[in-house]
Amino acid sequence: AWYGDNDKPYSFSGITLKPESWTPTLLEIKQQIETKSQVLFNSVLLNLYRNGNDSISWHTDAEKELGINPIIASVNLGATRKFQLRHNETNEKIELNLSHGSLLIMQGELQHYWQHQVPKTKQLVKERINLTFRIIK
Repeated sequence: AWYGDNDKPYSFSGITLKPESWTPTLLEIKQQIETKSQVLFNSVLLNLYRNGNDSISWHTDAEKELGINPIIASVNLGATRKFQLRHNETNEKIELNLSHGSLLIMQGELQHYWQHQVPKTKQLVKERINLTFRIIK
């Protein structure tokens, strides 16, 4: 699902989403994220991971709507899942466990040099909702 301040659509992975109006709960989370990050976000993408079979493969958030050095604040709700970063040239990997309530902020030139993913897992994991707050230009 896609929520935002304006009528600007967001296109990625061959789909285009038009924003829904903010809910009170999303606005409350947005305000907390903005206070911690000192960044004003105008949209959020919600993804549901039902179990370990749901994943997102290696990618960068380099869509033109995000600008040159996007700032993305990712909030994890529900099950803990692995989040991996991989350097484009050296293949160095960094792995983080994102637990319920965790906040991860990607900014600066990260999207130019690193890819990221949430891999599949054979472990039994419950549902996870990931909120990625963004600034659409």
